[in-house]
Amino acid sequence: MRMDVSSSVAVLTAMITPAVLISASGTMILSTSTRLGRVVDRVRSLSDRLQALSDDDPRDDLLEEKRVMIFDQLDKLTSRSRLLQRALTTFYLAVGVFVATSVAIGVVSFFSARFAFIPVVFGLLGAFFLFYGSMLAVFEARLALSTTHAEMDFIWRTSKLFVPPELVERHKTHYVHFRRKKDRP
Repeated sequence: MRMDVSSSVAVLTAMITPAVLISASGTMILSTSTRLGRVVDRVRSLSDRLQALSDDDPRDDLLEEKRVMIFDQLDKLTSRSRLLQRALTTFYLAVGVFVATSVAIGVVSFFSARFAFIPVVFGLLGAFFLFYGSMLAVFEARLALSTTHAEMDFIWRTSKLFVPPELVERHKTHYVHFRRKKDRP
């Protein structure tokens, strides 16, 4: 099959188009890897804190509450790490499928237009993987937010035991998200 210059340029342009989606997938891989690393670091830190609690004075009134909070955090971090690992795998699959899309565009244009549906299928599959991985990242971010809120609630609750009552009275709990209109000042 003989190709002229304009059709060659069109094929190369079409082959490069999935590069934008490969770049998007790569950005998601980088972000997800960073988040996973932070989760692993946090697990190690909390594990050390949990072990250190065994050396604390058993008469400490907050000892059991601290253990419960750390154990709950570790449980949620386990779920977060699993979501992140699944998202990372999905983003890697998206990159592979987008590369296959590029190759398929070149092969189809060189051999036969009758198989033109193959690059489209690969492109849609890659987009699905990118979408699914993004949804997993959203679920993980929501879980991360819930762990942050739980830890901040614990800190707020326990810090009120150590500060003067008039200071606690001046600084009521702050509700920023999802306030009802009647609760606003």
